[in-house]
Amino acid sequence: MQMETRQRFSDKIDWGLIFLLFLFFIVSTIAISSAQQTGQYAGYNFVLRQAFWYVVGFILIGFALLFDPDQYKRLAWYAYGFGIFLLGVLAVAPASIAPERNGAKSWFELPGIGSIQPSEFMKTFLILAIARVISSHHENNPKKTLKTDFMLLVKIGVVTMIPLGLIMLQPDLGTSLVIIAIVSGLILVSGITWKLIVPIFTGVAAIGTSILALVVYAPQLLEKYLGVKQYQFGRIYSWLDPYNYQKEEGYHLVNSLKAIGSGQVIGKGYQDKQVYIPENHTDFIFSVIGEEFGFIGASIVISLFFLLIYHLTKTALDIKEPFSAYVCAGVISMITFHVFQNIGMTIQLLPITGIPLPFISYGGSALMGNMLALGLVFSMRFYHKNYMFSSDDS
Repeated sequence: MQMETRQRFSDKIDWGLIFLLFLFFIVSTIAISSAQQTGQYAGYNFVLRQAFWYVVGFILIGFALLFDPDQYKRLAWYAYGFGIFLLGVLAVAPASIAPERNGAKSWFELPGIGSIQPSEFMKTFLILAIARVISSHHENNPKKTLKTDFMLLVKIGVVTMIPLGLIMLQPDLGTSLVIIAIVSGLILVSGITWKLIVPIFTGVAAIGTSILALVVYAPQLLEKYLGVKQYQFGRIYSWLDPYNYQKEEGYHLVNSLKAIGSGQVIGKGYQDKQVYIPENHTDFIFSVIGEEFGFIGASIVISLFFLLIYHLTKTALDIKEPFSAYVCAGVISMITFHVFQNIGMTIQLLPITGIPLPFISYGGSALMGNMLALGLVFSMRFYHKNYMFSSDDS
């Protein structure tokens, strides 16, 4: 027997998550205010802009609370279709509204608004779509077999390949990797048998390792048979041996290592950085934190992310409704990969891919995309029903 317990409005709000977001806002404004002191940013007030985007982000969270999980499940395909539409328009849009930056066509330039990156929102829309695919598949196939699991993999693959293909055409390697991480995380929690998951993940890992080995030891084969130019391997070479490429592709990484290393234990102090890193208010904001606040400051930031991921994981485990749990799992996968990749690339653990540090790096689209994703988690928890005398308590 189950009896639903009534909760006050304030009890259904995830105040712990709000407090964590407030702490990230403090860290972000402190780090960005120091980063913008670099000469190239004279006259810009990125802190004020970041504060504005945080306000917009909290409005998005409030808007997300207007819909319950059942409504999100019904709206999932509309959101997915809207995201595909934006990516398609971006691909054919003229340079006047979709200029190319650093060799990629990933942004709309809107008068009075600024740059909008559709792929940042597509990540959240894809989470909704795949969560619906998995939950609906299990509802329609209560008896699991190898065939039904394989069909679920096919469905997930089809839904993923469309946005992934459009994003890779931009090209945007960083966001493409995030998409793959989201899908991988959802596959792992989807209930698909390991008889399918292990061979697929092993095969993907083997292909990735083989390509990396060819880039290092036999790049001429990739150039001959796949038409890849050797200059395109610059990021890999600069990752493996940055000091031999420090005047070219390895410039950011070498300076990032110098900045973080020179911060030592307690750092040089607020706004007392000495190592110059271009665009350090975006992708390399962790280098600023490491140099100015040292190992202690960097550890605090990493601990905040650990608390965030722990909190989101606990929320996902507390929710019994499958669709809501899958949505939470997708958000966890996205944020976890973002953090691991961004911090990893600043310390040479991973190649540089241009992925920002969630909730700390400057960027309106990235911040709003992440806040929208958390808005889904707020909604899933807000409408989650608690029961007395549930079967789980027996």
